[in-house]
Amino acid sequence: MLLNRPEVICTHESDLDGLLSGLLLQRLAKALFSLDVPIEAYNYQGWKARRMPEDVAWVADFAFDARFDRAGWLLVDHHTSSYTPRQARCLHDVGRSASKLCYGLLLEYGLGSAKLERLVHLTDVGDIFLESDPEFLLACDYAALVKAYGFWGLHAVIGGEPEVLVDHPLLEVMRVRRRIEDPIGYDLAVKDVVEISPTVALVRAPVGNSNLIVHQILNRGATPHPVVATLHRRGGGIYVASFRSLHGEALGVAQRFEGGGGHPNASGATLPKLQGTEAAVEYLRARLAIGGGTGGGGTPLAYPFQGLQWPAKPSA
Repeated sequence: MLLNRPEVICTHESDLDGLLSGLLLQRLAKALFSLDVPIEAYNYQGWKARRMPEDVAWVADFAFDARFDRAGWLLVDHHTSSYTPRQARCLHDVGRSASKLCYGLLLEYGLGSAKLERLVHLTDVGDIFLESDPEFLLACDYAALVKAYGFWGLHAVIGGEPEVLVDHPLLEVMRVRRRIEDPIGYDLAVKDVVEISPTVALVRAPVGNSNLIVHQILNRGATPHPVVATLHRRGGGIYVASFRSLHGEALGVAQRFEGGGGHPNASGATLPKLQGTEAAVEYLRARLAIGGGTGGGGTPLAYPFQGLQWPAKPSA
């Protein structure tokens, strides 16, 4: 693939796939153009608000959008999208992570290595949530590094060199946290399952890896709802809702929210600025009640939310 020289590389800040995609594209730009192209990382809300003043940019791990469908731009993504770019150069495959697609570009130019191959594989397994892979739990530990230390924190730890992550000592911290925190988080979550709609349940996972905890809830049938959601508070009163399922229902639920999307079994949406958790829960309920269908038709809460405190269920 012939590529134009980018002014910036934009990627998703919230997971390892976004971090690795940005670093791989940065390395490719260095090899092709002898330039240290800056990386900019955004959450979905920040990305939606970003202006696009560049003549050429490379974008990874964001669903396709008409704003950056421009001649000379490179778009690499794996999310389900209703938009088909017409001008930009695109790599898109819902069955592979963005970092795996970016690594394919590096291989075209002879820039692969055994360590990168290893890291890309584990990132792909964790991001696509390939639980049948024998290294699934290890891949989740790698993915948890960004959740624990943040995009730029982890970037600083490895000095922008992705190979440093392979067998990094911090993975031992993730293993211990998974062993100790996740069972505690699971017990807390199953005690406080709240119905948002007939098909969507909301749980709290304040301790442990929320993705793994929710996956266990679904696998063990701890709730009859096919979709399990979690809420995460960001700065400025912004909440992000994460939706998980086993049979493809999560994406349809996420798409009920403006800008929501992702993968069939792992999707999310950024909610508008809201005053506290109670308001965020009621917003979820209202959006999923509109129009019926997927996720629709919730019932009123039987007990109130108290700010950021998740109440226990009333005794039977």
